[in-house]
Amino acid sequence: MGKKINFKNLVYFLIIIFQISIFLILPGCSSEKKTFEQWDKIEAERMAAIEEDVQYKGKVLEIVSDTEEELEGGLATRTQVLKVKITNGPFKGEIIEVKNSSDARSAYVLTIKEGQGIFLKPEFDEEGNISGAYLTELVRDSYLIIIIILFIIVLVLVGRFKGFKAAIALALTVAAVFFILIPLILKGLNPILISVLIGVAVTCITLLIISGINKKSFAAIIGTSSGILISGTLALIFGSLASLTGFSSEESVMLMYIPQDIDFNYKGLLFAGIILASLGAVMDTGMSVSSSMFEVAKADPTIKKEDLISAGMNIGRDVIGTMSNTLILVYVGSSLPLILLFMAYKIPFMDIINKDMIATEIIQAVSGSIGLILTIPITVFVCAVFYNTGYIRSARHMKK
Repeated sequence: MGKKINFKNLVYFLIIIFQISIFLILPGCSSEKKTFEQWDKIEAERMAAIEEDVQYKGKVLEIVSDTEEELEGGLATRTQVLKVKITNGPFKGEIIEVKNSSDARSAYVLTIKEGQGIFLKPEFDEEGNISGAYLTELVRDSYLIIIIILFIIVLVLVGRFKGFKAAIALALTVAAVFFILIPLILKGLNPILISVLIGVAVTCITLLIISGINKKSFAAIIGTSSGILISGTLALIFGSLASLTGFSSEESVMLMYIPQDIDFNYKGLLFAGIILASLGAVMDTGMSVSSSMFEVAKADPTIKKEDLISAGMNIGRDVIGTMSNTLILVYVGSSLPLILLFMAYKIPFMDIINKDMIATEIIQAVSGSIGLILTIPITVFVCAVFYNTGYIRSARHMKK
């Protein structure tokens, strides 16, 4: 039996690696000769690129020069001239010179090495040819792909078949957020309604894929859905009472100037953020309690309902401390540079917590933690109800 399971896991692992390899390799494998129509299309893309504000990927072939110039006040500026081959877009294959200038006063300094991948912004002359370019950012996607592949490998090796199912659930969650939630919000739909529906759908799909279609999963789904709804509702209520604007970050302000010209419900976006931020931790708590209660009842099918509830609450209390810390520390960690800035300038504590951005983070963290905590008794109660219907008592027959 064990050999069959190991073989099945190996097959799933090989399928994942094969799919990832195909995804990475196929786009660059075509050696087909271009037709006149394709060349016309490339030329049209070039003309469009001249008129639009675009950037391209490139690979540094050579460091042509690397000089430093002293400025007043003991500061210096560094300028690198790079020979770069463009690796995508209508100018793919062209070799150009790219400037990378950095000021010693700047905190964001990029020092380029030979063979490194970069993003560049081209400049064009009157005839539409590239006259020069400057560096905008480093190419990092290859390293992101490698660590994602490593994550999937570790997940499958350790979790085996359940790890494979967890990878599928994660992929569906990412797809739901980026291909359903965000596009619908950008179309002007109510972020509160969309986030609730997507949150519940993600919870159902994830838990059913990982644990199967059974009452243990349904108990966790009910507890998790209740917890995230409580978190979002509290954030919405106290956000309104505290007169939070929803403009707690520069990104929120920038949404006012996007080309789609959408009148966002910024308080609704705050609600949606709470749902997404707390969903993982609340789901973890709901499934941990539900699974533990099932195992308790499976080990002792004669256990009384009251004793099962007591066991579930004791398990939940052990979970509360670490999970609450998880949410709080996530929000503190994301705001750490801002907190350090406030402390460095010795801004009074009362001034800090009354600022919109800080009050927003506090309400998000605390409301998320409250929803997480209340997930425990809700899940315990639902499990006890399911136990009373004879679901877990069927474990007596399994045990025999």
